[in-house]
Amino acid sequence: MDDPKNDYSFWTKYKRYAGTEILLYVIMIVGIILGIIIFS
Repeated sequence: MDDPKNDYSFWTKYKRYAGTEILLYVIMIVGIILGIIIFS
C-alpha cells in the first residue's frame, strides 16, 4: 500500500521545511537577544 519512494520524498521535503522554520526562529531569537543587549 505504501510506496517507499513517496514516503522518502515526503520526509525529505518535510525535513527541509522544518529546517527552514527552525532557522527562521533562531534568527529571530538571536535578533531579539542582540536588540536587548544593544538597548539595555
